[in-house]
Amino acid sequence: MRALTWQGREKVSVEDVPDPRIEQPTDAVVRVTSTAICGSDLHLYGVLGMFLDAGDVLGHEAMGVVEEVGPEAGNLRVGDRVVIPFNIACGHCWMCERGLQTQCETTQVRSQDKGAALFGYTKLYGQVPGGQAQYLRVPQAQYGPVVVPDDGSPDERYLYLSDVLPTAWQAVEYADVPPGGTVVVLGLGPVGQMSGRIALHRGASRVVGVDLVPERRAMAERHGVETLDPSAVDDLAAAVRDLTFGRGADSVIDAVGMEAHGSPLAEATQKVVGVLPDAIAAPLTERAATDRLAALYTAFDLVRRGGTVSISGVYGGAKDPLPMMQLFDKQVTLRMGQANVRRWTDDVLPLAADVSDPLGVLDLRTHRLPLESAPDAYRTFQRKEDGCIKVVLDPWA
Repeated sequence: MRALTWQGREKVSVEDVPDPRIEQPTDAVVRVTSTAICGSDLHLYGVLGMFLDAGDVLGHEAMGVVEEVGPEAGNLRVGDRVVIPFNIACGHCWMCERGLQTQCETTQVRSQDKGAALFGYTKLYGQVPGGQAQYLRVPQAQYGPVVVPDDGSPDERYLYLSDVLPTAWQAVEYADVPPGGTVVVLGLGPVGQMSGRIALHRGASRVVGVDLVPERRAMAERHGVETLDPSAVDDLAAAVRDLTFGRGADSVIDAVGMEAHGSPLAEATQKVVGVLPDAIAAPLTERAATDRLAALYTAFDLVRRGGTVSISGVYGGAKDPLPMMQLFDKQVTLRMGQANVRRWTDDVLPLAADVSDPLGVLDLRTHRLPLESAPDAYRTFQRKEDGCIKVVLDPWA
């Protein structure tokens, strides 16, 4: 089959790789009909190469049609149209029963002291081949795949159930927005876009999105989100206080993460570590790395006293400095983590399936391209060129 493979820092290519097969009784094989590029994939593309091997298949946002099932794949049937959650969970362990599928005790990568295995996401998370491919082996298929209606609708109606929608739903849930409250969303990529829409859907009176990119701000505004260009205001915190009775936002969602603009020292360090041999770079990253924290520091500035900061953007630093005096003095609540996809499926699936499209899922994808164009698509997405907000790849085009 054809699959998008990692080959080196900022170098990916579509190659012929072996077709997946049933390896465990709970496996399934899915013919992928659509697969997306996530902002987290850019971390692999540019930062975390020391945890990848040349030829690793990338991608963790995929959907398709079940081609084959193992004897213990539960109620899953050949021909089912399914979305594949990015985290691999069993559904029956202590963690899964408590809605913490990202910590699944069946698939935890204990050798790396990490949580549940993830599709297409490095040795740290199990080195499981990803979904930017024509076929995908799905472990724990008795629980993971989400069966969606085979109703002739475009894949984009359901594809984002794999990651974007549950991640955004959890971001808003963790933000603990009070009734009629105000929310600031930092970063208007796909998760930021959906976080703003979900916050409004769930009753926020005002959502303000902050992003440097005009196309991202324009998309958010189409869905009722007010926007700010941080480069156009002298003091972003003061601008937010002016919109919130002088207090700051009740809740702030950081949808940016480790590669924020405005952290030149950390950015330079990441680039230096990225070109070191893996044997040196990996332990440095695991034990001494720092992130670009500009977005997170901004969140702490923008949230009101007694408010909540919800972190959905991925961070990977081991030695990140935090302004503890500020956090303690302001009595800020922090919540964060990978999305527990299956915990939120019952909340988001009906909204995705609703023909009125209350969350605007059909207004997120800006580019649909053949899988063979994936290397160019990664570059375009990384550079935020051509109005690129969300790329969906067609493995069979």
